[in-house]
Amino acid sequence: MDYIDIVKPSTFADESYLRTLTKHMRQHDPVPYIESGTYKPFWLVTKHSDIIEIERQHLRFPNTIKSALELPEVERQLDEEGPMLRTLIHMDEPDHKKYRDLTRGWFMPENIKTFEPRVRQIAREAVDRMFESGSELDFVRDVGVWYPLRVIMMILGVPAEDEKLMLKLTQELLGNEDPDMQRDDDSDDGGQSETIAEYFAYFNQITEEKRARPTDDVASTIANAKIDGRLLDPLEAVSYYVIIATAGHDTTSSALAGGLLALLEHPDELRRVQSGNIDMGLLVEEAIRWTSPVKHFMRYATEDYELRGKSVKSGDALMMLYPSGNRDEEVFDDPARFVADRRPNRHLAFGHGAHHCLGHLLAKMEMRYLYEELFGRVNRIELAGEPRIMESNFVTGLKTLPVHVTAQ
Repeated sequence: MDYIDIVKPSTFADESYLRTLTKHMRQHDPVPYIESGTYKPFWLVTKHSDIIEIERQHLRFPNTIKSALELPEVERQLDEEGPMLRTLIHMDEPDHKKYRDLTRGWFMPENIKTFEPRVRQIAREAVDRMFESGSELDFVRDVGVWYPLRVIMMILGVPAEDEKLMLKLTQELLGNEDPDMQRDDDSDDGGQSETIAEYFAYFNQITEEKRARPTDDVASTIANAKIDGRLLDPLEAVSYYVIIATAGHDTTSSALAGGLLALLEHPDELRRVQSGNIDMGLLVEEAIRWTSPVKHFMRYATEDYELRGKSVKSGDALMMLYPSGNRDEEVFDDPARFVADRRPNRHLAFGHGAHHCLGHLLAKMEMRYLYEELFGRVNRIELAGEPRIMESNFVTGLKTLPVHVTAQ
């Protein structure tokens, strides 16, 4: 078993192998030093408690602009030219809290509650369209990607007619390692620079419109926000829009579809859900644990540190491997089994500490309403083909989920 496989995008598209590999690591070497020859060496953190230990010390282990595993040539470009995007996941203190606070109120419980009627309606419409598509469909392409996208665009306050553009750009940005998802481009970065240029062209116009005619939405908040007395510059504003538009729908889509696949693979649990005796909130949490759409974030030691007997040196990189932490046998009973009403469920899929996902409450509300609509109206649902996962070592999930459905 080769530990360097953990850097390969294809490893994360093979769930069975990923689980076998990470289980072996947790049992035999939970903090291995990975020298792949392709990426810079790093410490791989596979245990639940170790991930928490590192993430709660965000000043000792900041993430920097290199928040995800990058090829050496990309890291050199970041050092020399800076990032093409600088989002919340690329920030440390004192910037991180300042920028996070700009929109934090939008995602607090009292404000999330105001979205409930509209999100329920969007969920109903999504299931309506699913049944209108016929008995055989691709849940990811026909339902999973569109439902969370429509929700986040409603909250952002950008035109619904631009959904296809936002989906295209998001899939190109996050799927640039997957042959089916990447932009059709011959450039060295797989078309990333062109995709980001399109984001800038689109969202710079949104900034102009929202500054001229602000409305009650997140985009207006970003466009008119001030940090240290000044409006956000184009890099800051566009980066903020992008992290909300992408993280606000792609990860939710992955958890939704992945949770459904897990139920199809665990028919006893599916029957329990369809009986109506399962708390949908617990089902949502288990779907999120099971899928862990964000596979890793990087952290960097600012001083020497000992972790499970390993000597981490100042400047060393550490990868927090969330799918492994979320299957830690010391934390979860029978972690390799999908349990629809698992309790407790202390998963780390939203991160931990200062960088805990800002939109976690919205994501869980969206998933709950879609599942309530789906399982409240479907009579039978089963696989109609081979599901496929996007190749990426950063953020990934199902790219196809063929199903056969019949309504009640």
